[in-house]
Formats: sequence, C-alpha cells, structure tokens
Amino acid sequence: MTEQLATKDRKELELKLANAFDKKIKGMPTELRQILLDDMITAFENRLNVLNNATIKTTN
Repeated sequence: MTEQLATKDRKELELKLANAFDKKIKGMPTELRQILLDDMITAFENRLNVLNNATIKTTN
C-alpha cells in the first residue's frame, strides 16, 4: 500500500520545505537544492507509508 503524493501536493510541500530551510540551502546550487528537496519529500512519503502500514497492522 504505497501512495505517492499528487504532483500538486508534492510541489506545495517542496515550496514549504524550501521556505523552511531557506537559510540552510540558499548557498547551494539550484540543482543540488532540487535534489535535496526531492529526497526529503520522498523520505517523508516513505516514512508515512511505513507508519500507516504499522497502524493498519496493529488495528487488525
């Protein structure tokens, strides 16, 4: 049961993360910032899937 965020939601989350980490990532080249933000979103999605699956298993 792996669900990925819709493109619109993913872009919205990317913008929020970029704003939250602006001071930390502003010195990075644009390409590296994009890679980092994409990795953070993917990791977040994966963590949500793991936790949701664990929740489903404990409630059954």
